[in-house]
Amino acid sequence: MDKIRAGIIGCGRIATVYRDFFENNRKNVSLVFAVDKEPDRAEAFAGTFGCGWSDDLADLLKEKPDVVHICTPHHLHKEQTIACLESGIHVLTEKPIAISLADADEMIGAAKQTGRKLGVIFQNRYIDGVIEAKRLISTGQLGEIIGAWSHMAWHRPPSYYLCDWKGSWETEGGGVLIDQAIHSIDLVRYLTGSDVEWIHGNIDNRILKTVEVEDVADAVIGFKNGCIYSLFACNYYKTNAPIQIEILGEKGKVNIKGFDVTIEIDGRESTVNFGENTAVGNSYWGAYHARQISAFYDTLRNNVPVAIDGFEGRKTLELILGIYRSAREKRKIYL
Repeated sequence: MDKIRAGIIGCGRIATVYRDFFENNRKNVSLVFAVDKEPDRAEAFAGTFGCGWSDDLADLLKEKPDVVHICTPHHLHKEQTIACLESGIHVLTEKPIAISLADADEMIGAAKQTGRKLGVIFQNRYIDGVIEAKRLISTGQLGEIIGAWSHMAWHRPPSYYLCDWKGSWETEGGGVLIDQAIHSIDLVRYLTGSDVEWIHGNIDNRILKTVEVEDVADAVIGFKNGCIYSLFACNYYKTNAPIQIEILGEKGKVNIKGFDVTIEIDGRESTVNFGENTAVGNSYWGAYHARQISAFYDTLRNNVPVAIDGFEGRKTLELILGIYRSAREKRKIYL
């Protein structure tokens, strides 16, 4: 596979980072089609690249790109992903993979049946410091992982929810957990390197009364390796404070604040410097989409497994849905 032919479904806010990627990789990637339910938005996105556009997914499928990027509301991921896979097209979807485990399982099954690749965006795994932390943890240099915590306090005003899908259990699948805190939750699960055994969580809506989903959540999560994870997340703070994560091992710890990663082993501390965060669009998205997209394209060229595949996306979704279930049933649950 030489020049990859790409399509995109959803030309809204997050598509900004994909436009930047396509512009910076014209030698290796060609955007051939853009789809959005608002024709003007699809036309504007396509205009940058002189490619086709439509408000109908069927038109994109006729174009037969190598890969499609799905940047649409959460509840549409399953239908659009399966349509692409069954048309012989690889898929890289924005998080979450879906809003139910049943939907995720159908997507994973379609990828297996068609032999096409399915990836899920969790771009923060590609932060230099996270890559180094994972290496140290995997090689045992931090010892057994015994604890973790994450804290997220972001700002989402009522105007953020003035659209036809956000703020709804049916279409967004939840609130602060599935939309914002999902990134820090995924990083903790990834770095801990263990499956979840049990969850005891709570959710509430305290400030953003115009929506039905949660604007605050907390939980304690037990991993099968014995690690205890404490999390807090809200999106009614007055600004987007840097997310903070700590992974505690017997021999050291990893501290993440925003995009800065500090690693301490046997009392010796070092900061992994990876340069300025040159994010495109909102600063809290980071600048790491390009790395994950490039890595996914490498799996297409070399026909190797996808690092963050449907199964990985499902595991993080299962954790989040487990918090919702625990909160709904008001008890500790086991997975």
